[in-house]
Amino acid sequence: MSHRRNAAGGLAVLLLVASQNVRATVYPITRDATVFGEDQTVQTVYEDTLYDLARKYSLGSEELIRVNPGVDPWLPGAGTEIVVPGRHILPPGPHEGIVVNLPEHRLYFYPKPKRGQPQEVITYPVSIGKMDWRTPLGLTRVIAKEKNPTWYPPESVRKEHAAAGDPLPASVGPGPNNPLGAYAMRLAAGNGTYLIHGTNNPIAVGMPVTHGCIRMYPDDVAALFPLVPVGTPVRLINEPIKVAWVDGELLLEAHPPVDAEGQSFEPNIDEFSQLLQAAVGDTTVAIHWDYAREVLQKADGVIATVGLEADASALNPEPAEAKSSQPAEQSSQSAEQVAPQAPEPVAPQAPEPVAPQPAEQRSPQSADSSASQSSRASPASPAEDPGAAHSGDPSAPSADSSPRQSGDASAPQSRDASPAQSGDVSPAQFDSPKG
Repeated sequence: MSHRRNAAGGLAVLLLVASQNVRATVYPITRDATVFGEDQTVQTVYEDTLYDLARKYSLGSEELIRVNPGVDPWLPGAGTEIVVPGRHILPPGPHEGIVVNLPEHRLYFYPKPKRGQPQEVITYPVSIGKMDWRTPLGLTRVIAKEKNPTWYPPESVRKEHAAAGDPLPASVGPGPNNPLGAYAMRLAAGNGTYLIHGTNNPIAVGMPVTHGCIRMYPDDVAALFPLVPVGTPVRLINEPIKVAWVDGELLLEAHPPVDAEGQSFEPNIDEFSQLLQAAVGDTTVAIHWDYAREVLQKADGVIATVGLEADASALNPEPAEAKSSQPAEQSSQSAEQVAPQAPEPVAPQAPEPVAPQPAEQRSPQSADSSASQSSRASPASPAEDPGAAHSGDPSAPSADSSPRQSGDASAPQSRDASPAQSGDVSPAQFDSPKG
């Protein structure tokens, strides 16, 4: 009796873990959504391996190893901080059916939304074809589904195993030795020779090790199998980089590109940069190219912000000559918004005429007195007021020709301040554009 209770308890725990894993891969999305999920950091315990953690967090083994360089995948040690990349940019194209992005080694499934419910995306890591056994690209569909399938190795696969000293039988029935696992969905591609299926070797999920099929973790394919009806469209794409706009930021997700046989290779940074520019299109973006190239070189699948959406007018400022040719009325309005209103200039009073006297009758005192009166009669220069120079009144005295106040030897302040008051922007504002 106790054995039955223990077995039932163990099964309950297993189902709970499996259900938690399934919930961790389901994300609601809006119509305009492009990014989902989140990255996190976890600490290992003594018995952890990166292969176990990859399966726990629905990642491919190489995906997790690539993000944590320098960590021994078999013996990470207790207390080691591990980065778990869980944030993804949705692949391009329609949000329907199944999409498999080969460089990403990831499958996306968009179930038909229920009435009144938001659309969801379900994502899982997968393995793809190895060299000489490439996974085909393009649009296909699910044509059949089978639980506990029997594997019939193709003749070419049997020859390969025979040459390696590991001969295969003509068929392998359901069970732990069946490389198809417990579930298989047949695709129309290749006359029905390609499958989406489970595996009896979970450690290899996320690697290019299959004979062209798409291999999944056993618990992942068990969760996906009942959700996918026959006839579901399947798109197989090769998109090593994905970009998204979020709140004016350019997000970049880069993965190692794959060749025609599905093999990953070192990225060509120049080609990757061209792909990024093509993805951005005609949008005006301030891209930090040094950092973008670093992200492209790493190609570890972790999303990074590499640019900011920019205002085209800010990146291409209007020439100063064009600004200076604005009508005087506009300049006057701009100045009036930032400067106090200028007092009306007071017309200078002319000195009273003095009857001329013969030269011999003039005294030095009278000459000094006349000069003093002339000095007192000189008007205050309107250039001392910052608004007067931009009043737009053609009758106002010019800053260049107006007389100076007595004892003022400096240039009028309004001439130095007028560009800032008229709305001009100093060149320093364009020295380091944001981002």
